[in-house]
Amino acid sequence: MADYDLTPVVVPHVETAFRRIRTPIPVPESLPVFAELQRSEPRSMSGQPPVLWHRAEGATVEDKWGNRWIDWSSGVLIANVGHGHPAIRAAVQEMLDHPLLATYVFPHEGRAELTRLLRQLAPDPERYQVFLLSTGSEATENCIKLAKTYALAKHGPRRTCFVSFVNGFHGRTMGAQLAGGMPKLKLWMGECCPRFVQVPFPDGYKNEDVSFDLFLRTLQERGIRPEDIAGVMAESYQGVGPDFFPTDYARRLEAFCREHDILLIMDEVQSGFGRTGKMFCYEHYGIRPDLVACGKGISSSLPISAVIGRTDVMGLYPAGSMTSTHSASPLAVAAAIANVKVLQDEGLVARAARLGEWFVPELRRIQAKHPRVLGCVQGRGLVAGIQVVKAGTKTPDPELALRINLACLHRGLLMFAPVGIAGECVKIAPPLSIAEEALRESVSVFEEAVEAVIGGG
Repeated sequence: MADYDLTPVVVPHVETAFRRIRTPIPVPESLPVFAELQRSEPRSMSGQPPVLWHRAEGATVEDKWGNRWIDWSSGVLIANVGHGHPAIRAAVQEMLDHPLLATYVFPHEGRAELTRLLRQLAPDPERYQVFLLSTGSEATENCIKLAKTYALAKHGPRRTCFVSFVNGFHGRTMGAQLAGGMPKLKLWMGECCPRFVQVPFPDGYKNEDVSFDLFLRTLQERGIRPEDIAGVMAESYQGVGPDFFPTDYARRLEAFCREHDILLIMDEVQSGFGRTGKMFCYEHYGIRPDLVACGKGISSSLPISAVIGRTDVMGLYPAGSMTSTHSASPLAVAAAIANVKVLQDEGLVARAARLGEWFVPELRRIQAKHPRVLGCVQGRGLVAGIQVVKAGTKTPDPELALRINLACLHRGLLMFAPVGIAGECVKIAPPLSIAEEALRESVSVFEEAVEAVIGGG
């Protein structure tokens, strides 16, 4: 994660309908708060652009000192319907006034409504159920648990291997990181469980071999047979890109899993709820996963996640034996119900697809002006990423990526810190409700920032 200098920089003033920069950045008056955070929080919670969020509404973020940014972060892909949507605020306020703030495993009406709404989004609503949780990591951990439980019950103790992908990210808890494909995130575990295996992801840039034969060959080289595998889990797009599956690869992967009764799990924590122009990204591939992990954009606000899965798999545990303390927390449930309805009623999924038809080509146009250092652009709907590399290579250049990120910040365009394998990916994810005028303005700002950092042509 990037380290941002907290020395205030005097930048030109900006004043448009969507952006406003009036002070040095970071704001000098904000520094005592950052200092307190450095004293009170672990270093791991730092590493984002030095903006002290005070208010966020729609597709803009404001601080207390009059500065306003167009948001290209969605709060790290959370606020899909926009920040502070009136319907979500009203739903949460109604629950606060009711009042009902916690139930744990005791039922309430909202739990039935949300599980019904999410079940209706499943590949086959009559054959899927929904388990509500709190975080994306909790959702992916439960997918791992369910896949291994299904394999044990159906096929016996030999089938324990769990396959995922190189460069994948499924969360920060132990099981999620065992399944993850970034070795540096596993160093704390020492020797890892050898039954978690990663295969190359067919992104076409970092790995140019996009054939499904590479998947089969990698497993064969590891001595892993299909009858050893309990589950295969993949992000529907890898967050380090975003990197998408070739459609043929995804379909062959599904066929492989069906042939050998291996559970296919799609991690939609980041990619779900309209982000790519489909309600779930896996829909682009025409496949039907057995389990789907959801989070982030499920509520556009409060902490909640879910596993949507085949009824026969979800029912493996008896009553009271697979629960979560804040499962179906009434406030978060109210927010998620309102969020799903806004996505549907306001047509935001189709809108993301339509805007993406202009947005992603515009980013590719900018990349094409600087192909030696902007390695590639990947995107769909309203999510995209640009790989920033050392000139003429594919070697990540996190320093240049950070400079582009800061140049945007100083012009009133806010992104989260560069991501990717080494911090080289400039990730772009505006709310799906962003005004077209704001989206066009933000692309112009981004191009201006790139030109300022890299130079013209």
